[in-house]
Amino acid sequence: MTYRIDGLDPARFAHLIGLSNDELAAQGVVRMTADAPTGFPCRIRINDVDAGETLLLLNHVSHDVRNPYRASHAIFIGEGSSQAACFHDSVPPAFESRIMSLRAFDKDGMMRDAALAQPGESDAVIRRLLADRQVDHIDAHHATRGCFAARIERG
Repeated sequence: MTYRIDGLDPARFAHLIGLSNDELAAQGVVRMTADAPTGFPCRIRINDVDAGETLLLLNHVSHDVRNPYRASHAIFIGEGSSQAACFHDSVPPAFESRIMSLRAFDKDGMMRDAALAQPGESDAVIRRLLADRQVDHIDAHHATRGCFAARIERG
């Protein structure tokens, strides 16, 4: 069972880069500076940014469906992130140190299954969920804060 995990396309956020804090606030976005080496995971690079890097905290619709599972939550994107990460048959570094909530959806966006993966267990849990041929994709969330982390597609 192969899979791929892609970071969000930075072009989706290009209109926000370089705006003043007031202009961002008018759109419900907050600029923050990472003050620790963990705790600020960029959804474009799918890793924690370095302390001192700036990020934008914004609401993101991660599961845009017309059913009860439509989902949105706050995410970080690094202001200096210009290329989306791509992982084939491996999990991003941001998954390895966190408890992940993995939610498996069918082609209609209905949840088929879900599981928690402890640090270091995400790959095995992803493969188990994808063994169900009716699973179209998995949305990964950071379990503690509930934030969307990345979409996992069949590879």
